[in-house]
Amino acid sequence: MAHNINFNQNTGKYSFMGTKEKAWHNLGQIVTDYPTSGEAIEFAGLDYTVEKRPLYTLNNPDFLTGEERSPNKLKVSNFFATVRSDTDQILGIVGKDYQIVQNKDAFSFFDAIVGGGEGILYETAGALGNGEKIFITAKLPGYIRVGNDDLIEKYLFLTTSHDGYGSITAAFTPTRIVCNNTLNAALDNMTNCIKIRHTQSAQERLKQAHNVMGISNRLTEELDVIFNRWAKTPITDKQVIKLIQQAMAPSKEVFEKVQDENMDEYPSRYLNTLEKVCDYAFSNQTQQMHTTKGTLFGAYNAITGYHQNIKAYKSEEIKLKSILFGAGLNKTQTAFNLCKAFEMN
Repeated sequence: MAHNINFNQNTGKYSFMGTKEKAWHNLGQIVTDYPTSGEAIEFAGLDYTVEKRPLYTLNNPDFLTGEERSPNKLKVSNFFATVRSDTDQILGIVGKDYQIVQNKDAFSFFDAIVGGGEGILYETAGALGNGEKIFITAKLPGYIRVGNDDLIEKYLFLTTSHDGYGSITAAFTPTRIVCNNTLNAALDNMTNCIKIRHTQSAQERLKQAHNVMGISNRLTEELDVIFNRWAKTPITDKQVIKLIQQAMAPSKEVFEKVQDENMDEYPSRYLNTLEKVCDYAFSNQTQQMHTTKGTLFGAYNAITGYHQNIKAYKSEEIKLKSILFGAGLNKTQTAFNLCKAFEMN
């Protein structure tokens, strides 16, 4: 599976650090103790800066005719190249209003979320491609405890880019310790993440940082209540299968057929997915370890666990985007809504 982790030709190292295990394909640096933000930047090879440099084109009308003529340079107005200062690699093309967020500032943003970094534990950080995209995951203090033995850690995930595409994105992600399931859920129309434009000031970004912490605290409180309630809500195997069929439906039409129990015209790809999710729900060893087996919370875990641990992705970058911000998030959100409806009924 493709990893797309940046390889720095100058240092001969991959730009990734982890505190528990090495990254995809055993690349990157493993550290035994949780690093400070400054140490994490160095371990992950993110201690480079990015510059906005002018763009030029050639003024040579005979360029295509093959005539020998010295071209003149024309400056391209209002557009710039973002360039790594250590390797001179071009990362992207941006407009005049684009503000670079240096890697150290992205970590400072993270530190600001929890008040100077107190209690935050940096677990992973790295760069993708030529270094145009970076990501950080950090563990927050405390747990969500479901039942007696199911602990859910609280994580923040941040990604930003230097290529002109996408915003600075920070997301709250509850993660089960044992099987590393990401339990995304948006409650009461509130998203689990915020997006910050690269044109916003540092002061505005700092305000947004505190918004992330507010989201995290609220989600923690609400999920604690909901998940523990679901852990006491029984569900039959037949009902689990029905919930999985609805949650994994690829379209509204298939979803309605599931409700009508019309199984005659299901796409084969959808049927194969159902088989894998159901197998994970009823046979996976991790799923059977917890007291939540046979409960609504266990059914919800089966769907989130499939996207995190079973489904095949073209690359780990695509997997991260899907689970945290894309199709994987949408599917788990659908499952979350279905579980809420099941509980009510």
